[in-house]
Amino acid sequence: MNTNLMKSLPLGTSSFEKLRAVGQIYVDKTDKVYDLASQIGNFFLARPRRFGKSLLISTFESLFKYGLRDFHGLKIESLWKDEKKYQVVRLDFSEIKNFSSIQEFSIQLDSLLIGNFSSIGFSYKESKTLLCSTQISNWLKTLPIASLVLLIDEYDAPLTACLDNLKLFEEVRQKLSEFYSVIKANDAALRFLFITGITKFNKTSIFSGLNNLSDISLSPAYGSLLGYTHKEVQDFFSEYLSCASEKLGFEKEKLFKKLTVHYDGFCFEETAKQKVFAPWSLLHFFSAPERGLKDYWFESGGKPIVIVKYLRSHALRAPEDYGNEKSISLNALSGSADVESLSDVGLLTQTGYLTIKRIQGTTAYVDYPNLEVRTAMAQLYLEQILRGRTVEQVGAGEIAHLLATGNGESIYQNLNHFLRGIDYRAYKDFKESTLQSFIQIYFAGAGLRAKTEVHNHKGRSDLEVKAGLRHWVFEFKLVQKGESAEKKLREAEFQMVERGYGSTEDCFELKRMVIVFSLEKREFVKWSEVL
Repeated sequence: MNTNLMKSLPLGTSSFEKLRAVGQIYVDKTDKVYDLASQIGNFFLARPRRFGKSLLISTFESLFKYGLRDFHGLKIESLWKDEKKYQVVRLDFSEIKNFSSIQEFSIQLDSLLIGNFSSIGFSYKESKTLLCSTQISNWLKTLPIASLVLLIDEYDAPLTACLDNLKLFEEVRQKLSEFYSVIKANDAALRFLFITGITKFNKTSIFSGLNNLSDISLSPAYGSLLGYTHKEVQDFFSEYLSCASEKLGFEKEKLFKKLTVHYDGFCFEETAKQKVFAPWSLLHFFSAPERGLKDYWFESGGKPIVIVKYLRSHALRAPEDYGNEKSISLNALSGSADVESLSDVGLLTQTGYLTIKRIQGTTAYVDYPNLEVRTAMAQLYLEQILRGRTVEQVGAGEIAHLLATGNGESIYQNLNHFLRGIDYRAYKDFKESTLQSFIQIYFAGAGLRAKTEVHNHKGRSDLEVKAGLRHWVFEFKLVQKGESAEKKLREAEFQMVERGYGSTEDCFELKRMVIVFSLEKREFVKWSEVL
């Protein structure tokens, strides 16, 4: 297949005007754009990073500024009848991040507002008595009714930048409130207001002040507004799927299943029915399929700043919770959160590390959307478990390679290197489930899908994982001071054989390993492979 004849990928393109001008692939969601833009209203949408929020903002900007100029051949072309061109102000609050005081923040905020409002006729005058926000308010009152479109991208970026400094957070929140109060007071001038962000913080006067702001974040009507559905991937990227299939030697259907496991599974709406792919990851895969299914979403910018700031003053849940489904009330997901009471489950769901799996009554059950995010989450847990060090720094790298090619002795030694890097003072109530979770997180951080408590008709194994062409089954036993490690080892060997752990994995080389952990020595002390 001649890849030079294929339309180029919109990789990293956040300008709709540019995307259309250079002929990049555009996944046509303009019917949903029309549904929103045809209303005279104010909207808020929360989505994780790298999901195309900025491109959506740019799409609205082009539509209101230039009409259908950039929309030839798209769904909206036959729907949009508004021939009027509007004044558009686009504010990107991600430009305001590097500040250490309210004075620095205020200077950057005023500069952002003056620069963008000046482009449509606002004139700022230096004054000791009239604040920038006051001058903007006075100017807005002179505009014709419903003549201004205001687009605000990443509204919460300045707030998350100081999430670990409550005093500065409150000062920034108050300063932002002044601006949003101006917007509310001059609602008559607005034709359309659209605000995006990752998190939804309370007391910013966005959600309390702008009481006519419609939050569409959990709306089923807009569950696939950002992200790619299965049909969209197959319709718009069919040639790229075929190309990747040829390069990797997979049938197209098999490749699509692998992509689904790795990059799909994000659900943003309250019926838990619509799933979407992460665009950033999928586009990067299509751009270089020969690299395999890499973890692009997480690697693109590391942890989002809101996670970094949160973890400086909070801890993730206990390791035992890593592999468990979590729950949160729908009210907590749809309502605003105070920074003081921000929960880890709520934050991780908003940032995309957890996603809605099912709804039962008023409760949302959330879990990791796919293998890529499961790996990223394991890496967050590993940082906590190892006190900021990497597995390489504690001498425990290459576990995926060892499981795929190594022997029992090398794995036994490697696991002990990992366990010696853990500060057990933070995990005093140490149980077999704790050990299982440590190893599961370790394997998952290496990109492996490790499962604990795997059931068959006779019982359940402690942990199972596939690596290369092998399927490993682990049984862990704990011994206290004075107990016989050898006896525990023999008991576990008998248990593994008697209950047939892993016996259903016919297409893989079955490797079964029993390991005994000493609570006194805080390491594995015995091991054996069971044939």
